[in-house]
Amino acid sequence: MSTLPLDAEGGVFAAVDIGASSGRVILGRVSRDGVALETVHRFPNGVVERDGGLRWDFDALFAEVLAGLRAAAAAAAARGEKIASVGIDTWAVDYGLVDSAGNLVAQPYSYRDDRSRTAVAPVHAKLDPARLYQTTGLQFLQFNTIYQLATEKDLDGLQALLIPDLIAFLLTGVRRTEATNASTTGLFDAVAGEWATEFFATLGLRKDLFPPLIQPGETVGTLLPDIAGQVDLPPETPVVAVGSHDTASAVVAVPAVADGGRGENFAYISSGTWSLVGLELKHPVLTGASREANFTNERGVDGTIRYLRNVGGLWLLSECQRTWAGEGFQPDLAALLTAAAALPVGGPRINADDPYFIAPDNMPGRIRAAVRRTGEVLADDPAAITRCIMDSLAAGYARTITTAERLANREVDVVHVVGGGSQNTLLCQLTANATGRPVVAGPVEATALGNVLVQARAAGAVDGGLAELRRIVATGTSLDRYQPLVAARQGCVN
Repeated sequence: MSTLPLDAEGGVFAAVDIGASSGRVILGRVSRDGVALETVHRFPNGVVERDGGLRWDFDALFAEVLAGLRAAAAAAAARGEKIASVGIDTWAVDYGLVDSAGNLVAQPYSYRDDRSRTAVAPVHAKLDPARLYQTTGLQFLQFNTIYQLATEKDLDGLQALLIPDLIAFLLTGVRRTEATNASTTGLFDAVAGEWATEFFATLGLRKDLFPPLIQPGETVGTLLPDIAGQVDLPPETPVVAVGSHDTASAVVAVPAVADGGRGENFAYISSGTWSLVGLELKHPVLTGASREANFTNERGVDGTIRYLRNVGGLWLLSECQRTWAGEGFQPDLAALLTAAAALPVGGPRINADDPYFIAPDNMPGRIRAAVRRTGEVLADDPAAITRCIMDSLAAGYARTITTAERLANREVDVVHVVGGGSQNTLLCQLTANATGRPVVAGPVEATALGNVLVQARAAGAVDGGLAELRRIVATGTSLDRYQPLVAARQGCVN
């Protein structure tokens, strides 16, 4: 996050940024020299068991969005400012079903629910996986939207809105599907940048099941009068499409120009609940080798391709902390990471992106069981389990970057870690060691920064392409740098 003292000459923008475990509403004040972020509202998020499955409590989530926008309006008014627009980003693949009157017919399922597992084989019986990949370029994950939709019983008269689009619809009354998130559904043509309508027909889905596409930077609509009154904003306040897939927004804010101007030769790790590890490309990689390696080609802002893999994430650690807290042990995170860093190198590792770890339940026990299956033993000790998680993530990052270089015929000079994981000094140093490349850590709030900058460009407060937006981030953000060290040493090199 920028720490520069900035005026608001470029505009003030509200970013609704919601992850799988928490959400926030942030005010971004933009000037020619950077972006200053102010978090005005934070709230928890998580799955709940309801109606026979794991679902999102969307009603509560939307109430928090409204509370956050009210807080944003109040914070802006206190400084004599006017909010220029609102942008929304969340996680991918999940959706809500809305009827013709605009009513949400049920709380949306979470991708962590196991219902879509049984739909994989029937979908593949109709659509060969190789053909799916050649069209969509999408990494196989059993919870991709295409498999979730295959479990639905009756979609007549309903439309599917991905979570950020559902929020935008309830704010504006306008139904659209933002393109970066559409690219995660398994129903999007990676080359054409349009819906793969032949797949809808093959699966017996209506071609208008999703609303029309909208690109980042385009206006969805303005606030409904009733919503405007609830949040104390003018009804003419626009809701602007951003990279509504949170990773798409985060990649906008990768400060790649900070390294000698060679910003094109970078790998990124958007590190949070999940780790999204990959490259930014101009064209998708749709080869058989890419499919076998399970890489995905998702849309980025300005028509770029986010060529990446999911590599587990800090969900592993947060779930361990939840289990330990339930057992009466609540270690300080910083102390836990320090104790983990002091342990010898070469300890046991797990496959951090194994689907075995997706569902919540006794994560320490599952990690130790996974280690036992490799023939090793992991102590029932929080520091040892934490070190196993960090070593496993770093190894997964290195393996993924090396594979991406080979498949995309690119060389990586520097690795950028953005998001919450950029604050984890142990993870960043282990990543530098494992990849053999310098790591630049930050910004923490990359997703919100990318969200705000796309809004600011749409409003004319800033201009230029991604390189210019990234220059603004690099100029206004404090970054930490890590050099590859011998394995026995840890630390931050500033």
